[in-house]
Amino acid sequence: MTQSPVELVIFDCDGVLVDSERICVKVDAMIMADLGCAFTEEEIIEKFVGSSTEVYTAAVEEQLGRRLEKDWLQQYEHLYQAAFDAELTAVDGVAEALSSLTTPVCVASNTHHAGIRRNLEIAALRDHFEERIFSADDVPRGKPAPDLFLHAARSMGAEPERCAVIEDSAYGVQAARAAGMQAFGYCGGLTPATRLEGPGTTLFDDMRDLPKLLATPTH
Repeated sequence: MTQSPVELVIFDCDGVLVDSERICVKVDAMIMADLGCAFTEEEIIEKFVGSSTEVYTAAVEEQLGRRLEKDWLQQYEHLYQAAFDAELTAVDGVAEALSSLTTPVCVASNTHHAGIRRNLEIAALRDHFEERIFSADDVPRGKPAPDLFLHAARSMGAEPERCAVIEDSAYGVQAARAAGMQAFGYCGGLTPATRLEGPGTTLFDDMRDLPKLLATPTH
């Protein structure tokens, strides 16, 4: 069965537009050490990359064996901010890809609105999206639930089957499939291709290839 032509391209932010996941893993490891929570960087990549705050919190609470305060993560926000200000860049090739696309684009990320905008500004990508930015804060459930992608599609006036989702995490491609959208799994980051592959998913490792992939009918 041939997929419908793409009328909207929905980009995740962290690890897809901005090369933030490597930075986040380092900061997450610092936070885990401060909490006395024994996660290796490999476990952090597997459990946390692309997850919602709820998933992240539940995993940490399970490891600690106790509940955390509702806003526990806010006390560490300055660590992420300082690291992003010092090190954050755009994902290699994504600026060229965005400049080549003629299909409407938007961002849908589990990160809060202020964080998405901040990161896009630092990486000089904000102008590609203007106000077409959607956050898990807008919906009842973040990824891996499909709510965020469906909300973005409704807001942009696109049918799910005519949307392409660009993701770099297992949670993200799972959400795209659940939303009935075409998934494109970017495996040039931290998540191995084996965790992204699956039905209705095209894998790629160079953002410069994306415009051609989106224009190629899949079956």
